[in-house]
Amino acid sequence: MPSPRTQNEQSGRPAPSGKQRDAFFDNAKYLAIVLVAIGHAWEPIKGDSRILEAAYTVVYTFHMPAFIIISGFFSRSFDMRPDRLRRLITGVAVPYIVFETAYPLFKRVVDNDPQQEISLLDPWYLTWFLVALFVWRLTTPIWNAVRHPLPLALGIAMLASATPGIGDDLDLQRVLQFLPYFVLGLCMRPEHFHMVRRRSVRIASVPVFAAALAVGWWAVPRMNTAWFYHRDAAQELGAPWWAGPVMVLAMFGCSLLLTACFFAWVPRRHMWFTALGAGTLYGYLLHGFVVKAGEYQGWFEHSVLHQPLGEIAVSVLAAVLVTLLCTRPVRRIFRFAMEPRMEWAFKRDAAELARERERREEGKKETREKVSA
Repeated sequence: MPSPRTQNEQSGRPAPSGKQRDAFFDNAKYLAIVLVAIGHAWEPIKGDSRILEAAYTVVYTFHMPAFIIISGFFSRSFDMRPDRLRRLITGVAVPYIVFETAYPLFKRVVDNDPQQEISLLDPWYLTWFLVALFVWRLTTPIWNAVRHPLPLALGIAMLASATPGIGDDLDLQRVLQFLPYFVLGLCMRPEHFHMVRRRSVRIASVPVFAAALAVGWWAVPRMNTAWFYHRDAAQELGAPWWAGPVMVLAMFGCSLLLTACFFAWVPRRHMWFTALGAGTLYGYLLHGFVVKAGEYQGWFEHSVLHQPLGEIAVSVLAAVLVTLLCTRPVRRIFRFAMEPRMEWAFKRDAAELARERERREEGKKETREKVSA
């Protein structure tokens, strides 16, 4: 998918006429967000099943890295042009403020917790990704300017993993520890995605995923799952400081391997769910309300959900839910919060006005030519 569509892809707006979307990336985003929702639904019930815990570990190894790599890939052309800054504010910063306020209010009402605080500095549940995306994209010109961006990003992530003093403000641990995946996306080109979509890679990915599940099953009683969240320093997980940098590198390698296997199995052609790839941010932010409501109301405590058939049912329901939340009707309803226009808040850029005048003149010229013909 060519880079000029970056802003439309990230905001969920339709691609401009004449620029066709690449079905592969829409399919990848949809499938990744389905895995995110399933992972969140597994969290309250996985404690009773070692197999489910292993699957949860494997999914958490690659689902957000895959999503972040795609976000980085479509941010390659981001610069400080006023229109792109406006889209960054309306498509990322404003939804963060809205949902960072909505989630605590939801907990106050549904969980009967009037003491729940609202803080824009402490991302709540899913909103950390919006903070991270805002910071990552804002720093894109820096990563495009330096000579070796990926080693530098890895070095920053390694240092962050050994620095508990960073604190919880804006969830900076996650912002910094997931940074290498975004920078990798910035460094990638379309041909890199074609490399993992070969038949040989698809075949090889089957034993790789089988081995990953086996390792995940073995690691369940031996490893703290919190490492996969990238939200704590090593010392906060009860490990020595040097374990942080080691785990960052080890998990980066494992995540890239499984992400490549995931991309290998993403369909390249247009599927029934391809159009839903444009609404993945809607599904991401909205499904959390249902998951949290289930936790507050004790839905996940029913014994039937802690049996194999119940776990399968929860997985299917989570996939169906997030699919519905990515559809056009839902996007139309919530566009006021996710993609507000807000022309009233910004000054018109002189260069943008000039481009509009140029487009109008070209339109008038084409009209005159048609009339004269």
